[in-house]
Amino acid sequence: MQIRIHGRGGQGVVSAAEMLSIAAFIEGRYAQAFPSFGSERMGAPVTAFCRISNYPIRVHEPVAQPDTLIIQDPTLLHQGSLFGGLHPDGYVLVNSSRDLDELGIGSYVGKLAPGHVVAAPATELALRYVGRPLPNSTLLGAFAAMTSELRLESVLAAIRQKFAGKIGEANAAAAQAAYALVSCNEMREKIHVEAD
Repeated sequence: MQIRIHGRGGQGVVSAAEMLSIAAFIEGRYAQAFPSFGSERMGAPVTAFCRISNYPIRVHEPVAQPDTLIIQDPTLLHQGSLFGGLHPDGYVLVNSSRDLDELGIGSYVGKLAPGHVVAAPATELALRYVGRPLPNSTLLGAFAAMTSELRLESVLAAIRQKFAGKIGEANAAAAQAAYALVSCNEMREKIHVEAD
């Protein structure tokens, strides 16, 4: 799986990619994570990449055709290139408390399968559990629920490895809350589809 993470400087975009790769290593898989910076300042757009595979990864270039987009800052949503190269069966995870219709991204993601586009209120959950508006760890829990690419336990272990003590536990709690929220929403959508 190839993952591209978009956000802004100071939101933990690079750390998110690192934690995904650590979670993959914990599961005995191959992984790589690396950033791509424009201007390296707080608030500037930042992109990070992660690859996860059951086989050695030979390519070392930016992810041009992601299977998953994680968008940590919804103010970036209307940059046309943001969705560039997204796999037709891909996933899009957006940090937002607004529902998908309100986000106005239907023209970019309208053809993706049900459940492959999720908005999760990661900033709000991070504020509640961590006390800071850093959505990165929280979104990793949502990623695990949405894609089933990694087990939640592996993601939580990676978070605790990256952040020690109370900070790690708080970030893990936020990730668990996002996982539960996305899992619950997916179950509701599945029941709705089956009822139709």
